Amino acid sequence: MDKVMASPAQAVADIRSGASVGVAGFGVAHRFPSSLITALGELGPTGLTVYCNGLGQPGHPTAHLLADNHQIRHLVTCFSARPGVVSEAERQIRAGQMTLEMVPQGTLVERMRAGGAGLAAVYTPAGFGSAVADGKDIRYFGGRPYVLEHAITTDFALIRGHRADRAGNVQFRGGSRNFNVSFAKAARVTIAEVDEVVETGEIPPEAVDLPGIFVTRVVRSTVQMDVTNLPMRVSRPATSARAYLGKPALTREQVGRRVAALLGDDWVVNLGAGLPTLVANFIGARPILLHSENGLLNYGELVRDDSFDADIHDAGGSFVRMRPGGSFIDSVTSFEIARSGRLDAVVLGAYQVGRNGDLANWAVPGMTGGGIGGAMDLAVGARQVIAMLEHAGSDGTPKLVERCDFPITTPGCVAVIVTDLALLRRAGDGFRLDEVAAGFTAAEVIGLTGMQVSVADQIGVLQDGW
Repeated sequence: MDKVMASPAQAVADIRSGASVGVAGFGVAHRFPSSLITALGELGPTGLTVYCNGLGQPGHPTAHLLADNHQIRHLVTCFSARPGVVSEAERQIRAGQMTLEMVPQGTLVERMRAGGAGLAAVYTPAGFGSAVADGKDIRYFGGRPYVLEHAITTDFALIRGHRADRAGNVQFRGGSRNFNVSFAKAARVTIAEVDEVVETGEIPPEAVDLPGIFVTRVVRSTVQMDVTNLPMRVSRPATSARAYLGKPALTREQVGRRVAALLGDDWVVNLGAGLPTLVANFIGARPILLHSENGLLNYGELVRDDSFDADIHDAGGSFVRMRPGGSFIDSVTSFEIARSGRLDAVVLGAYQVGRNGDLANWAVPGMTGGGIGGAMDLAVGARQVIAMLEHAGSDGTPKLVERCDFPITTPGCVAVIVTDLALLRRAGDGFRLDEVAAGFTAAEVIGLTGMQVSVADQIGVLQDGW
């Protein structure tokens, strides 16, 4: 059977208005099936239900092109909005032209995996205590709450591979498996866009990452994204520092260095997007295995020059280097690791942390939806959650609060807080201030903190902790 199509347009020609389509791709740029998306945009079916990790970077051949064309009726995604940017999709959601369902990353791929496996539903601990569990069945197993999530099957899946043969066997490159495998298995028709098409048998059986039985059509890529020059999320330089009371706090990279020093040897650790990614630069040769949602195990420092490999990046989209003994997995396996208790720690950014340990890091007031990502799955599975954030917002509003008024990610999960001013540890029904930044007193830090805290008998200095 020869599954190779002559063009992307031919490959998507039977996608009609009202169809459900899973669109693979990770972050704002990585390995979207851009040729298939472009062809689908030109074909023009409307009223689509689109499942995706995120729509990607506006103005580029990502799934956002379908929103720009007003082709999406219902969006099921882990990322609908990012702070500081109002996209076309957000405008349509606000106008009632597109409906939205927010889903944790691990839940989305697991629902797809279940659909592809012929299962009706799964129970997951992710999302309990948050808005994504509203109205859903909650059951307790072993004393823990689990949320019922229905399996997903789709009419079509658009995926992106590195190489495929004429029988539809697909090989992925580096950390680019992510959502592709689960999306492919859940679809009635899976269309794989690849860099190279080879004759059947040229891909060794042990190198096949997705067997052809799950792939309906194969097409050679014709539209490429230039990730080298793609604008990523704006972030302040790692060497920048906020000032409080007229004095500089720790720089962003110094906060990363302090968090890295908290991690134990032989730990398995996940670093969330944003500020936590800087921790990777301070692991060095220590026996710490870094894990990412998109499917990297045992990676190292961030790559800041043009020597990066476009298929090796962390879950925040930053290019990284693999360490000896590293491996690549898909996102289903990655979240199996997260939820099953194999993570010793997860380091997550936060908009707010409550005195009871509640974590709020996926949405802010005024945002349409938000960016759940993998945080809900990570926070319920890790043995320790470390919140890493700046002590206050740019307007001086405390981020450590008595009670979170931003949407909750996971209740009561935070064990340690590291900010640019302080280190606090969970103690009793609140947090204890253990360290403050050099040049600041405990009283000054408490005055900048929006939650009641206890104070250690001996206050350390943050800079002495690395």
